[in-house]
Amino acid sequence: MLKIRTYEGGAGVPLLMAHGLFGSARNFGPLARRLAADRTVHVVDMRNHGDSPWQYGQSYPAMADDLAEVIESLVGPMAVFGHSMGGKAAMVLALTRPELVAALVVGDIAPVAYGHSHLAHVRAMQAVDLAAIASRRDADALLAVEDAGVRAFLLQSLDLAEKRWKLNLSVLGRDMDLITGWPAVTGRYDGPVLFLAGSESDYVDNRDAALALFPQAEFQVIEGAGHWLHADKPAETAAALAAFLNQPPS
Repeated sequence: MLKIRTYEGGAGVPLLMAHGLFGSARNFGPLARRLAADRTVHVVDMRNHGDSPWQYGQSYPAMADDLAEVIESLVGPMAVFGHSMGGKAAMVLALTRPELVAALVVGDIAPVAYGHSHLAHVRAMQAVDLAAIASRRDADALLAVEDAGVRAFLLQSLDLAEKRWKLNLSVLGRDMDLITGWPAVTGRYDGPVLFLAGSESDYVDNRDAALALFPQAEFQVIEGAGHWLHADKPAETAAALAAFLNQPPS
């Protein structure tokens, strides 16, 4: 089962949080602590990331099954927040196992296939000679990724003591088309849904696709945030999530 970090909190419906590609549960620590004022928050390392088991595949049905297993083990249903890859996994979970999802928040991603690829980042990490590094600064110098912010994000998944990436890079690279794509799932989820996007991001640009699957969906933009909205605007993201999750049932 996936590795879970739990932040005990208030009496609201518990929340499960799923991170994006190359991330881990630690990315959500500050946000989880804010949200735990109202509810217990469970944050997972997705398969092939962090401290969760390495698995053969990275398909969205498989990731949704992982999330279902977690909810069932913790006695659901739960509200679910997923960012990017985690958002797609959360959407597939809601469409295939709606009885487990009390409410859904999708962070800066839409239920569509995207034309970009992160395979270059996989190759850059694989190219780092881990035996030659003695410090994170060494790794930063060897990681051939131009953007310093992206390098810093990727290096969070480097276990310097063990000299290994806490990412199953071979599987993530092989299944990159599945990760940037969208599976052939059917059905719809009629519960409450919030699509939360950063104003500086172009990932969420297809409301029709979202509404076809999630007819109750609401859409909100976090001003000044990019794709990693919880890192760019943590207080605003937490406030938007809390306001949505604390709404009385309709």
